Amino acid sequence: MTTVYIISAPSGSGKSTLVNEVRKIVPGLDFSVSYTTRPPRGSEQNGREYFFVQRAEFEAMIARDEFLEYAEVFGNGDCYGTARRFLQEAQEHSHDLLLDIDVQGAAQIKRRIPDAASIFVLPPNREALEWRLRNRGLDSEKVICRRLDTARQEIENYDKYDYILVNDRLEQSIDQLKAILLSERLRRSARPLTNEEQSKVALADRNRLENMRSRIQPILDSFRDNPGHCQH
Repeated sequence: MTTVYIISAPSGSGKSTLVNEVRKIVPGLDFSVSYTTRPPRGSEQNGREYFFVQRAEFEAMIARDEFLEYAEVFGNGDCYGTARRFLQEAQEHSHDLLLDIDVQGAAQIKRRIPDAASIFVLPPNREALEWRLRNRGLDSEKVICRRLDTARQEIENYDKYDYILVNDRLEQSIDQLKAILLSERLRRSARPLTNEEQSKVALADRNRLENMRSRIQPILDSFRDNPGHCQH
């Protein structure tokens, strides 16, 4: 039985680094590379970060019902989608599947696959996210401001996710993400758990939504206190 994991985060939250690291240490985990109509940025390569396609090809894939989910995001006409074939391939190999998608796509997947496990990655605060966006040097001032505004809107959806992971210390965040993925496998194994396995589940449970609400509130406040403008 294939477990589907959803991971979402505002741009610049460090999600891609977390995903890349955890894929090295969790066996039997397939990863869906999204399709997008936007051009590559920086050192991105086709088939690694995304499959970069023209709008006409993207729309043809929609017409052929090749997407599990798709959406137009960031308000600039760029489309992103998850191909259905990744789930089919994971099922054929008895692997689990990790989907790196935005909040719109996550909602679509949850409707199609209600038992998918969902994880939302948060920056420690707005200031940290703005610092990360500026220091990666990929975006113009206008785009950074738009990403911060989009982040403010996206994080309001945190309570639609099963787990919350605040990415303030990378090594700790990798351990937490690994624990979440493995604990979901253990929960679904329908067998008694060893003491060591129970401790993994307990570590993951610390990141469950109901146990993270007090940690989330200051992060939400940091975005709400700076609505609609960038700090220089």
